[in-house]
Amino acid sequence: MNRMNPFSISLGNCPENPGRRAWMRSVTRGLAGIALTDLLSGSVRGVDRDRVGSPGVLSQPHFPPKVKRIIFLFMHGGPSHVDTFDYKPELIRLNGQPLPIPKPRIQFAQTGNLLQSPWAFKQYGQTGTWVSDLFPNVAQHVDDLTLLKSIHGSNEAHGGALLKIHTGSDTFVRPSMGAWISYGLGTENANLPSFITINPTLGHGGVRNFGSAFLPPIHQGTRIGGPAKDAKIENLVPKNSARLQRLQLDWMKDIDRHHFGTHRHPSDRGQPASDHGQPDPLQDGDLLHSAVTAREQSFELAFRMQSEALEQFKLEDETAETQALYGIDGGATDNFGRQCLLARRLSEAGVRFVQVSHAYWDQHDELKEKHAELAGQVDKPIAGLLTDLKRRGLLDETLVVWGGEFGRTPTAQGGNGRDHNPHAFTWWMAGAGAKPGISYGASDDFGFYARDNKVHVHDLHATILHMLGIDHERLTFRYGGRDFRLTDVHGSVIHDVLA
Repeated sequence: MNRMNPFSISLGNCPENPGRRAWMRSVTRGLAGIALTDLLSGSVRGVDRDRVGSPGVLSQPHFPPKVKRIIFLFMHGGPSHVDTFDYKPELIRLNGQPLPIPKPRIQFAQTGNLLQSPWAFKQYGQTGTWVSDLFPNVAQHVDDLTLLKSIHGSNEAHGGALLKIHTGSDTFVRPSMGAWISYGLGTENANLPSFITINPTLGHGGVRNFGSAFLPPIHQGTRIGGPAKDAKIENLVPKNSARLQRLQLDWMKDIDRHHFGTHRHPSDRGQPASDHGQPDPLQDGDLLHSAVTAREQSFELAFRMQSEALEQFKLEDETAETQALYGIDGGATDNFGRQCLLARRLSEAGVRFVQVSHAYWDQHDELKEKHAELAGQVDKPIAGLLTDLKRRGLLDETLVVWGGEFGRTPTAQGGNGRDHNPHAFTWWMAGAGAKPGISYGASDDFGFYARDNKVHVHDLHATILHMLGIDHERLTFRYGGRDFRLTDVHGSVIHDVLA
């Protein structure tokens, strides 16, 4: 997928009426890697074509939302639930003994006997929630957390599991959760994207984890940085003046109108809708016009972002006390602390969905050493984020979600490690829409399988959309002859966790 800085377009040597083929080559390139072929093969069901790529297709939520914005803290690699938030005394009692229940028929790798957690668990808060010593700072917020202890997926490998968590499918190219939310609701700030992902992994599904697939490309995640990179938006600093950029954008639109001004949607020409009550499928000209419109919107957004997005990166504007709250002190917590503070600033500025990723929680060996190191990097920043949101009144309208693509086995791999476990793992939520201070569902006595009130990934997605005021069965997109949604043909809202 070709990517291009829209601000680097040159007006020099531009013919007054460029050839169609040359112009079309330029159309296939644009900010955020707009995929024209994707647009040409899909159509929006029941949506005005002039709104393709606009802030959101829903004129209003399906029902009153409890959440305005989401911050998703994704722990890439699979943090161990039985070493963090899912206390299992049986692992202590039977440490070193064989697992007394059958292991899964399909496993990522072979494991041995039961392994107790290297960390002690304590009870915190008025709820008496058990949390391990890995997260002493987050533990101070347990009365604000909603723990989901019975999540289960369907894939033992990182790539498939990440795609399942992010897109709802581990086998096909599908739009990501952030893209669906952007498509439905858009952003609260026209000068910022509706979906931003900070330092995402570029492996295990790569850009598909924050892509828009067949949705209009304006809804794919805007990537800030990447693994081991500074958190910044590439190509945002303009090379030309605002006046020249404006001339460039207007010139591009003039070419659009010149070549496609005669192509209008059938409804504009007075043609009836199809028998099933939806408009007839887009004709080639209409599809091409939609593609060009999406491209224009991406460039326009990039132009507007210069006025505000760069300001959000000025973390030095925050007080010393606030920076210290996030652990921004040059030490182990500095990097993730900056990402969490940036997430708060972007969310507060109106970005609908902000994801912050942290890697790499995949300890097949050296569990004690590596999990301690990783938790030490994120515990204080996450607790700081919750404190900051709460004191600013933002936790009443923002949902914070924490989790990984799967958990880990209660049985040992090697001398000091755990294997992948998609059959049971724990996430937590905090803030708007979620019932605070509860634990929902349970895994078995060893933490190998989800047992009580099981929560599938599709149920998780359905519940998050519900909190945003979206009926997961009604936000659809027609592509390839059928309607698609984030939850495919599955998913049930977990009403017991709703505030």
